[in-house]
Amino acid sequence: MLRIRAVIVVSWAAWLFACPGLWGAEMVREVGLARIDITPSYPVRMSGYSNRKTEFEGVEQTLWAKALAIGSNAEGPAVLITLDNLGVPGSMTDEVARRLDSKHGVKRERLVVCASHTHCAPALAGVAPMIFVGDLSDQHRQHIERYTRELTDKLEQVASAALAARKPGRLSWAQGSVDFAVNRRQIKDGKVSFGVTPWPAGAVDHTLPVLRVTDPDGKLRGVLVNYACHCTTLGGKFMRVCGDWAGYAQEIIEREHPGTTAMISIGCGADANPQPREDLSYARLHGESIARELRRLLADSWQPIDGPLVACRERFDLPFDRLPTREEFEARSRQKGPIAYHAKVNLERLDRGEKLPEKLPYQVGTWRFGDDLSMVFLAGEVVVDYALRLKKECPNQRLWITAYANDDPCYIASRRVLAEGGYEVDGSMYYYDRPTRLAPQVEDLIIGAVETMINSK
Repeated sequence: MLRIRAVIVVSWAAWLFACPGLWGAEMVREVGLARIDITPSYPVRMSGYSNRKTEFEGVEQTLWAKALAIGSNAEGPAVLITLDNLGVPGSMTDEVARRLDSKHGVKRERLVVCASHTHCAPALAGVAPMIFVGDLSDQHRQHIERYTRELTDKLEQVASAALAARKPGRLSWAQGSVDFAVNRRQIKDGKVSFGVTPWPAGAVDHTLPVLRVTDPDGKLRGVLVNYACHCTTLGGKFMRVCGDWAGYAQEIIEREHPGTTAMISIGCGADANPQPREDLSYARLHGESIARELRRLLADSWQPIDGPLVACRERFDLPFDRLPTREEFEARSRQKGPIAYHAKVNLERLDRGEKLPEKLPYQVGTWRFGDDLSMVFLAGEVVVDYALRLKKECPNQRLWITAYANDDPCYIASRRVLAEGGYEVDGSMYYYDRPTRLAPQVEDLIIGAVETMINSK
């Protein structure tokens, strides 16, 4: 049984929009919220860690997809979906977009799908396809493909429910700070490694932007919270479905504010881990820290979002660095683990006469609400340098930067991180089935695209 909760549009909405002054100076617009249970009823392999060899052992916490719909049909509605999963494949986002355009007139640039990046959710076809470092059994593959199909249907359903639930509301935003994210890259003897112990001097983004949805009279209906940190409090030995800190943050917020829909998206936290970690109690602790900061923000003033929503989307290619030779793959195939498996798969491709890709398809999206707020949506696991650079180069913009949005092709390292090397640059590419690391110019390509989009009138 699908569990969808939505608020039904009231019949006097048209009259209300004709008389916005009745509710004060802030803009009243159509806003809808909905949710759907996406917890599988059958076992599936969980993504996120290569050491897991079996399907999940139970459900610790319900997984959700939630949707926020903004704007009337006359304006052209926009929908933002969040879901508890490692990442969403671009093919899934495109399919949901196609259905919503056909049925509801939601244009492609006006749909955004954001994953929480929890490492305790079912694997999806097309996301980190080599995370398991080996060929899947027929049963495991069939369960992953089944869940991928079912999730695609549910994302369409929750978006449709949010569109049906639109009624008069207001949008506003505020920004707080939470400090449990730490840079996870370690530098020792001039080399970079990846591990549990953080690198204290590493860059991090502790900002906590929050979008608030209220009724015209100020009653809280929903919040969208963004934080730049991996959802990896729970390690690879944890074998139960769970939303990690993002799931607990949503759960606590909704318990403290009955009738409110809480949504979580993730910023540029590809090189940040939560600390402490490796225990379920810490996931709850981090979720509580998010909820506590929201309590503080709700008692303070908020910036109204009155500007019209202008959406943009751009697709372009990111170049890979030099591709490995056959001889290099053959040498790697004699090693162990993900390096050897990655080499084996690519040697089989070369044997079939296939060419290795020289470029990575990529996409950037923006939602701009006039001068009130510019929301940036970046695909993949994006390191913190991108957010810090955008905020520095666009000081007059009110920026909200989300990663893991619309697609999860691989890690997106910055020029600095590429020069340092390490897991985010090289090791992660084995799991994402990419031929090699990205080229240094990718940072300028992405930053340039974003700045052009948010500065266009």
